[in-house]
Amino acid sequence: MYKRSRFNVVSETDSGELIIYNSYSGAIALFDQAEAEKVQKLLISGEDCNGNLEQQLVQQGFLVKSDVDEKRRATFLHQTMHRTDSMHLVILPTEACNFRCTYCYEDFPRGKMTEKAKQGLKNYVKQQGKYLKQLTVSWFGGEPLLADDIINELSATFLQVATEHDIEYSAEIATNGFLLTKERFRQLLKNGIRQVMVTIDGEEAEHNQRRKLANGEGSFATIMNNLQSLKEVEGDFEVTVRTNFDEESLAAMPEFISAMKAKFGDDPRFKTYFRPIARWGGKNDECLPVCDRSTIDEKIWEFTEKAIDAGLPMSSLIAGSLQPTASVCYAAKPNSFIVASDAQIFKCTLAFDAEENQLGTLEEDGTLNIDYDKLALWTTSGEETDENCQSCFFRPACQGNHCPYYRKATGDRPCSHEKRQIKKVLRLIAK
Repeated sequence: MYKRSRFNVVSETDSGELIIYNSYSGAIALFDQAEAEKVQKLLISGEDCNGNLEQQLVQQGFLVKSDVDEKRRATFLHQTMHRTDSMHLVILPTEACNFRCTYCYEDFPRGKMTEKAKQGLKNYVKQQGKYLKQLTVSWFGGEPLLADDIINELSATFLQVATEHDIEYSAEIATNGFLLTKERFRQLLKNGIRQVMVTIDGEEAEHNQRRKLANGEGSFATIMNNLQSLKEVEGDFEVTVRTNFDEESLAAMPEFISAMKAKFGDDPRFKTYFRPIARWGGKNDECLPVCDRSTIDEKIWEFTEKAIDAGLPMSSLIAGSLQPTASVCYAAKPNSFIVASDAQIFKCTLAFDAEENQLGTLEEDGTLNIDYDKLALWTTSGEETDENCQSCFFRPACQGNHCPYYRKATGDRPCSHEKRQIKKVLRLIAK
């Protein structure tokens, strides 16, 4: 006999199709109206599963054997994050920035990456390469393209090590887009970078008010010209256009979405991602017109749906975050480290000044000196101690650690935007 998985979420599309998601298997399935009634009955009855449809429900994890302890499964899944053959490095090739965004929380204390840090990274990856099956690199800053020469230099080493040891290598970059010319972008692709996030906060007036250059000038026109030039580049890549909103920019979002459709609606490699502006410790925090939680939960998905209806697909980051462990913040993963431009090692990009976030240093010979007591503070702050997280349907995806910094700062559990509106998200995925 079988039973319905405790990690299932069931929703319906506007046309009456049934959509089911399981956070332990990561499966998302869509059933037409003819199948929906039978699937619902199977999920309720848990009868013997001999037919093809029944077997599909079992294989995708929507039905599990009646004697399966799913909480134990989730605990075991948590332990798999301690695997030693997978590594994620968030690298800051420079901590300088050519922007001065109104909501920025960074104060740019360090500049371009030192020779010691570069050599240390090369040696560290070479040493670890023989043990790895997966290596993921996230280029961050400051503005990383201010040091694209360092990205090129380090990427050459990482790709060489990946080839020598048959490592699955992937890379991504978060950039303000001002320096993202077609030529630089082609080089990023050669460096194995396939995921690019660029922030545009609305139409020109809205964006320039929030995301100014360091000299006070606007940045919108240059970024938009750069992005439109990328459409001429052939290849498999995804550009996530992140749009941050606040109370003052809500009314202008529909017009912005229409403008984006006109510019990028003919290229599915450009995708949308809406997120609220938040107070993360920047000097302007008290002045930011941030939205309340209910507005955030409504507007993220309202804008996403408007974009989908306009022919702009939503970022793959959204569906990707529903996969097992995918909503766990990198700061909470034992095999993930931030390497600063001066070879300091951190866990969280939101709290560089916090003493518990300063884990250690990377030596020039590739030795990683880590305070493991501090590391444990970041990696054991979620489902282990939170009974609500332990019983949550989303536990396999986020494990109570969607944002350990938020939990530390507020004492509240850090539920993701996707989890809080999961049925709406599933309908948008189906759409």
